[in-house]
Amino acid sequence: MPPMASVLVVEDDQFVRSALIRHLTEAAHTVRSVGTALEALREVAHFSFDVVILDLGLPDLDGSEALKMLRGITDVPVIIATARDDETEVVRLLNAGADDYLTKPFSVEHLAARMAAVLRRARSAAGEAPPSTVIRVGGLAIDPLRRQAELDGVRLDLTRREFDLLAFLAGRPGVVVARRELLAEVWQQSYGDDQTIDVHLSWLRRKLGETAAKPRYLHTLRGVGVKLEPPRGEPSWGARSQGEPLP
Repeated sequence: MPPMASVLVVEDDQFVRSALIRHLTEAAHTVRSVGTALEALREVAHFSFDVVILDLGLPDLDGSEALKMLRGITDVPVIIATARDDETEVVRLLNAGADDYLTKPFSVEHLAARMAAVLRRARSAAGEAPPSTVIRVGGLAIDPLRRQAELDGVRLDLTRREFDLLAFLAGRPGVVVARRELLAEVWQQSYGDDQTIDVHLSWLRRKLGETAAKPRYLHTLRGVGVKLEPPRGEPSWGARSQGEPLP
């Protein structure tokens, strides 16, 4: 795990809170902690954090509502810590902007692994930019340097993770990419479930104007993986222009 991350722990259970503070401090992280959602919002507004660990069962406001409010003021990575393991709830949390989630009870090692993955992704996104190359797949134009994408000349409003997923698939047009590879390359996780990928694919499809039942660009091969290719009758994939930014 990268050393000396600044972590905000939002947890009202004093026993759990103390344990998290102790383990994170022992791992050389700087830790601040609060027990309510409103305190968490004040902390994020006044201090810079690398990651937030957010409990859902807060006394003043449900953590999922707090997550939405956090997303209104910051894009800091948020790991949800919850005793709720219902699939619908997990999807709702991801839709609300969570970067990852942990189901209580969880081990210190599990938390460390999830934090490391989230921090790697965030720091990679803020680090050295990729080559200035516009990738074109049919009506899609993707500029990795500016982290912008267009469909038929219209700018797509993509989250960081949606863009990373789209750019990765566009860099391998027509190739079926296994979910395990997507987890490793896009999420930088060596393990996980398919649900996170499926949720983000669903978001991407919506923004590309398609559905899983009627795909245009994103095609899922059950039990195999996902591929991106241009719709029939549109220009072929792989046309790239060095140094050609999007308008």
